[in-house]
Amino acid sequence: MFFILYVLNDPDLLDPMINAWEEAGVKGITVLASTGMARLRERGALREDLPLIPSLDDIIEQYQDTNRTLFTIVQTQEVVHAVVYATEKIVGDLDAPNTGILVVLPVVQAYGLNRRSD
Repeated sequence: MFFILYVLNDPDLLDPMINAWEEAGVKGITVLASTGMARLRERGALREDLPLIPSLDDIIEQYQDTNRTLFTIVQTQEVVHAVVYATEKIVGDLDAPNTGILVVLPVVQAYGLNRRSD
């Protein structure tokens, strides 16, 4: 088994990325809004300047200004290769700037992946 973590720089590509990963054989994906060090330094800090009672526009603006981190666990190296290929079809060469960071780690043990319905 393998853990795949990908930081997507362009949140507008999230839906195509999820679809591509599913087509590559991924069964489930968790997506988190995230912010990296470079973006924090560029903006000065996280949006701690939101008012006590923020408007919907304030919240949406903060959410749109973040990366998306996708992660999943897959069973085989073939699915890992398919995910990397699918990712690069959408964002381009991952070694190019502003395409994100993709990491693959071996999984020694995982629990809760094969849920039974009783």
